[in-house]
Amino acid sequence: CTLTNNSDRGKEGKAPVDAANPRANNVFGHIMHWHEEGADPAAARFKWDILVMAGRTDGDDPKAKGSMQGAAFGSPDGLSFDHQGVLWIQTDVSSSTINKKAYEGMGNNQMVATIPGTNEYRRFLTGPRGCEITGIAFTPDNRTLFINIQHPGEGGDDITDPANPRAVSNWPDASPNGRPRSSTVVITKADGGIIGS
Repeated sequence: CTLTNNSDRGKEGKAPVDAANPRANNVFGHIMHWHEEGADPAAARFKWDILVMAGRTDGDDPKAKGSMQGAAFGSPDGLSFDHQGVLWIQTDVSSSTINKKAYEGMGNNQMVATIPGTNEYRRFLTGPRGCEITGIAFTPDNRTLFINIQHPGEGGDDITDPANPRAVSNWPDASPNGRPRSSTVVITKADGGIIGS
């Protein structure tokens, strides 16, 4: 499961750091791995561990450091396994935070893939400005992937100006007269192969 972020963790009057939430001011979030008793998804008991602490792969600040190798990411939100066991992670960094302060230089929301146990994370796609990457579905043969681009053009702390709707983005059609619109993206490989291979 994902903890998208927990920037209040450890602050006075807020919940303290604990085993499941080991980082104070956790602006990047983390992903937990559940192990259901008896490998039964309906089990009432489970064990857990932290699969990955999201964050930066550069710099020396331990509060900002991710535990992954490869692509840095923050605010994990959507999770899905494909038919090959690859874990796909979709991010939802707030428009008021993206590319600012701790997130400076990390880019737009994205989708990252990993094979659990490898600790290697690879960026698969990056969304347009002001969007969240959300929703994921594969065809049974794993040759077509569907993802959603939600609220492209969201302006963060600024109210979007109806007279200038393209101030942040004009996704998906780049029309000079259009407005940014949510959409579903269909992804296939040029050679017709399996996504993620």
